[in-house]
Amino acid sequence: MLKKLLLVLGTLALSLNLNAAPYQEGKHYSVLPNAATSAPEVREYFSFYCGACKGFNTVLPEIMASLGKDVALKKTHVDFMGGVTPEIQFLLTKALIVAEEVEIDKKFSSALFNYLQVERAKISNEKDIRNIFILSGGDGVTFDKSIKSFGVISKAKRNKKIQDDLAKQRLLSSVPTFVVNGKYVINAKALDRNDYINDYKKIIAFLVSQ
Repeated sequence: MLKKLLLVLGTLALSLNLNAAPYQEGKHYSVLPNAATSAPEVREYFSFYCGACKGFNTVLPEIMASLGKDVALKKTHVDFMGGVTPEIQFLLTKALIVAEEVEIDKKFSSALFNYLQVERAKISNEKDIRNIFILSGGDGVTFDKSIKSFGVISKAKRNKKIQDDLAKQRLLSSVPTFVVNGKYVINAKALDRNDYINDYKKIIAFLVSQ
């Protein structure tokens, strides 16, 4: 009788283990108290001054392709990196929003990563960013008008507020940081270092389905 009971308990434990979620709340990710976004999305908090973010910029298309066309990638530029003023970083935030509006954001982002991290050049003012915007295929007049527009400034400030709220909760202290569906913040430190990018794919796919 005892042997049968132990066998049943062992089988049940194995079943529970097989059915357990591959990623655990509080370890692999944190859950925000707000409601999830209406449509599935992956938001990357990043900086053009971040080396790891430059690396991720090359693999993000592969990650997003594995999720399907219904999952949107959205990017938010942060302003807390050292060695450069928050004002310049906020200008980059606004410029990226403008680039997204005219659909040159991929070229603009690649150009900025190259300018700052390969050429080791510096951005000192809005004119420097404007030049890169134009070299990326954008129009200077459009940049001048949009960078000061109410819509772009409002969106940048809204992103800044969300960034600051996440930082206060100690959920955003480094980049890149990914938030899935506006609700699940991935803890990159808990991912498999031997299979890092693949593990990122898996956890993002897992959280998108929640």
